[in-house]
Amino acid sequence: MFRIRAITKAVRTRTFHTSSTQLHDAAIVGLHVDGQLLMPRSIAADGKESLTSLVKAAGVKGKAGESRVLYGNFGLGSDIQKVAVVGLGKQGTSAAAKDRIRMAVATGVKALKAQEAKDIGIAGMGHDQAAAEGASLGLYNFNQFKSGKKGAPNDVKISALDLESPNEVQAFEYGVIQARAQNLARILMETPSNHMTPTLFVERVRKELEGLGVDAKKLKITVRDRAWAEELKMGAFLSVAKGSDEPLRFLEIEYRGGKDGDKPLALVGKGVTFDSGGISIKPSANMGMMKGDMGGAATVAGALYGIAALQLPLNVIAGIPLCENMPSGKASKPGDVVTSMSGKTIEVDNTDAEGRLILADALTYISKTYKPHTLVDLATLTGAMDVALGSAYAGVFSTSNSLWSELDQAGEEAHEAFWRMPLHSVYLPQITANTTADLINTGGRSAGSCTAAVFLREFVHGIQRDDGFAKTEGEPTTEVGKPLEEDAGEDLKAGSVRYAHIDIAGVMDTQSNSGYYAKGMTGRPARALIEFAKRISSK
Repeated sequence: MFRIRAITKAVRTRTFHTSSTQLHDAAIVGLHVDGQLLMPRSIAADGKESLTSLVKAAGVKGKAGESRVLYGNFGLGSDIQKVAVVGLGKQGTSAAAKDRIRMAVATGVKALKAQEAKDIGIAGMGHDQAAAEGASLGLYNFNQFKSGKKGAPNDVKISALDLESPNEVQAFEYGVIQARAQNLARILMETPSNHMTPTLFVERVRKELEGLGVDAKKLKITVRDRAWAEELKMGAFLSVAKGSDEPLRFLEIEYRGGKDGDKPLALVGKGVTFDSGGISIKPSANMGMMKGDMGGAATVAGALYGIAALQLPLNVIAGIPLCENMPSGKASKPGDVVTSMSGKTIEVDNTDAEGRLILADALTYISKTYKPHTLVDLATLTGAMDVALGSAYAGVFSTSNSLWSELDQAGEEAHEAFWRMPLHSVYLPQITANTTADLINTGGRSAGSCTAAVFLREFVHGIQRDDGFAKTEGEPTTEVGKPLEEDAGEDLKAGSVRYAHIDIAGVMDTQSNSGYYAKGMTGRPARALIEFAKRISSK
């Protein structure tokens, strides 16, 4: 449930790690505001002088966002006749400086693509990963359902010029994979719902993951059906799916890159492939945007693609519940009571608060079955989150200070920002009082995102909550609404799971069409999740 606000082929980039420029027909060079022009190491002295002179004559200042295409050979290779000079702003190593490179390179590849460039070489920008991300994200174009020239596959290739050290090569490759992961999430979200049903989502993700060629011992994909959900008594998940003729699916992805026996990182993504609101039907205006209500599932799938492609040394389990939320004679009705896998009963006050219902059973299953050390769920969950934070930040509700810190740092590095929100038991009465069941699936207008997060927390097995409210002794998760043990300012005790819920409703889509942004679904925060996993694996 959240406010209501084309399939392209994934942009495939071919990377050449060589000083040769013979393969390219265009190039990108960067310019800082202090006048430093970042050119390939292989450029001849007279070409460097010629290009520098032309940049000055063209009045390019190096300001962030500035871009100019210049024409000439400049000694960059016999076939290179077009050079995009992009402004990088001030020099630096901060996350903001790296994002200026992403934006600049994306602007450059778009400009050269408009000039019909087919093979673009990118000079060293000081941050090879950011440059690769910007180029690959900038070439993204959703066009599968357009006919004629506009619908032609994107065949522009990008590669780096003059990479020398293994670290440079690795950084550029890492950036390409990061961008591919986000582009995959964008594609999954943007695809019309009749072309991205639960079954088709599973098929597409399976194809992408199997295409990586990862050893089957390291990557296992399991697809569950309705009979499995019924066997596990997932009454909450089943209650949402039963209104649609499309069969539900539960996608499990196990990546075993770490040591045998090591607890995994768990990622759970909401996968409502179309959300009509059910019996509590949404307004018709912009309802088509609800094809993106599986943004949590898409970003988790994209993250697993990146983690597997990079072969990060950690174990990861992903759980993705997939279904449609439709009105019909079979659909759940307001006032119905369902029993979740955990045994807790839920009154369905509003059928458009369906995301927390399918996540409730997914969180119980993943946390009980795999006993992860860290569990993060992602969902386009509440309109209240968009009202609170807009499109700048995704909201994070976490039981762990250390987990929040790690997510915050990963989000800053990827420039997919997070903002911490309160996950406090003070909101519990809004979902436990005045209900005929243990819980009710809506807590009213006030603090809508917070009550949704507290609702989800009730279904994570093995969690020790540290919200800083009332003290009690004993296990804090055995009863609904039981006061929580105070552990504020400290990390969780050994053996408990660190938990975070990320509400991505506000960052689901964008109206921007500049730099590496493309109007439509964003695929955020797929890159931040990969960066987060990378940091965990390096510990």
